Amino acid sequence: MKRCVWVSKDPLYEKYHDKEWGRSVRNDRKIFEFLVLESAQAGLSWLTILRKRENYRKAFAGFDPEKVAKFTAKDFKRLMHDPGIVRNNLKIKAAIGNAKEFLKIQKEFGTFSKYMWSFVGNKVIKHKIKKAGDYLTTNEEAITFAKDLKKRGFKFLGPTIVYAYMQAVGMVNDHSVGCFLAK
Repeated sequence: MKRCVWVSKDPLYEKYHDKEWGRSVRNDRKIFEFLVLESAQAGLSWLTILRKRENYRKAFAGFDPEKVAKFTAKDFKRLMHDPGIVRNNLKIKAAIGNAKEFLKIQKEFGTFSKYMWSFVGNKVIKHKIKKAGDYLTTNEEAITFAKDLKKRGFKFLGPTIVYAYMQAVGMVNDHSVGCFLAK
């Protein structure tokens, strides 16, 4: 089975590519999960985060934004001592703060999904990726989305991370030509 050029032979990476990457996500809890994971990934490999994903799920209350938004100083300390996640105090503070902002957007738009999909006109952006060098690191929609997130108080979600997030949740379909998932 032919996959995108970036997929290593690691079974976890293959499973992520085959079952999740580029699939349209509309479920707010799953959307929040990817926001937490993508912001944690800044400066690290995605495979590192995938390997820690189950630990993140436990540490961050199953990615329930309402619960994460209520995390206290005690929870922060617990997270800083959890070897199963990336123990970066700024990233942990960002995850908790981003949960609070996430809830505000849900209240304003009804769902976070409606908010985020508005940046692409509710349609998947499709690129024709033929080789590794064809992959973008950002686009105009990601820049606009990231600016709006920053204005609303989100952290660790600049244009490059937001573009990777958009790929992950299927707002952008960057499956390469020849990949069995390319459409």
